[in-house]
Order: sequence, then structure tokens, then C-alpha cells
Amino acid sequence: MFRRILTGLVAGMLGCGLTSLAHAQSTPPPKPAKAAAKQPDTKPVAAVTAGAEPTLIGQYGTWGAYSATPNGKRVCFALAKPTSSKTNPPNRPRDPAYAFVSTRPGEKVVNEVSVMIGYMLKPGSESTLEVGGAAYAMYTQGDGLWIKNAAEEEQMVQALRRSADAVVKGISAKGTETIDTFSLKGLAQALDRIAQDCKR
Repeated sequence: MFRRILTGLVAGMLGCGLTSLAHAQSTPPPKPAKAAAKQPDTKPVAAVTAGAEPTLIGQYGTWGAYSATPNGKRVCFALAKPTSSKTNPPNRPRDPAYAFVSTRPGEKVVNEVSVMIGYMLKPGSESTLEVGGAAYAMYTQGDGLWIKNAAEEEQMVQALRRSADAVVKGISAKGTETIDTFSLKGLAQALDRIAQDCKR
């Protein structure tokens, strides 16, 4: 339920045209949900978030560190947009993509990696996140990606901390292939900041 609410916040904020996020990441959405197979109704964003707005607590390279308290539950996350995106066939329309690394003390979740890809993914398709010379299989649902093997997540986060960039590959429900490259400059500092702000 909590994750579905956060997905609603993301989609609702994007649907409301927060162009400032697209340009400056000044008021970004929290991470997407893992539980809902379909995107929820996201119209009354203010009601869904109970008035909780994400707050920028630090900007580190391409990564912003944020905190929010939807429904009284503390959430901290690092967020970035891709530095480059390609589609095959080329120039296919899509919503903005975002990578998130989230910490939710109330759920004992630390550094959960997810990607909101910007389109509905092809059901059953394979997606990957490539970083540090390794490719991690990603679980796909709706327009979100999460690591398939949770036991590898800590290893992936350490690779993200040390590497220059990460590449996310996916396939849309219409068969469009996408490749998004995220700069990892500043991610380690952003993760240190959210760890400080959302201590377990």
C-alpha cells in the first residue's frame, strides 16, 4: 500500500507538469512502487501525500538527496535523471525516466534501487542495469524496475558508488528498446547524506 501511494505521487506530480523538476530537480517525486501491477489513479496528489512535499537536502553532482514524510512515514532518497537516452526505433515518445535509491526506516529498507523508466514495460520482458562491468537482472512491473535478486542489491549499490555511470536497458509494451545512461557523479555523497538524514 505504501509503495502504491508513492507511485501515485510520482505519476501525479509528473502529470501535473512539474517542469521545475525536469530542469532543476527542485521538487522531485519519491520512488515508484513495486506492488501494483497497474498504475493507480493519481489525480488527488495532495490527498494521497497528506500534504507531504519532498525536500531537497543536498545536491551532489547529478544526484539530488531528498526527504519526505508521506502519511507520517519518513522516506529519504537519492534521485537522478539519465544523462542520455536512446530508443530503437529512434525518437519514440516517453515520459521522463528517473533512478532512485531509497531508504525507508519504518520498513527497515536501506538503499533500495529502482528506476521509473518512463513507459509501460513489456510484460515478462528482461531488463538490466549495467554498472562496474556487471549486469544485474531487473524485475519489471508497470513502469518500474527493481533488482531480481535482492541478495545482490548491496553489491550493486557498492558498484554504483564506485563507478562513473550506469546503463539501464528495457523494452516497452510496444516493443521499443531503450537505453538510458545515468551519470553516477555525486551518488556516493547523496547516499551518505540520506543515510545521515534517515538513520535506522
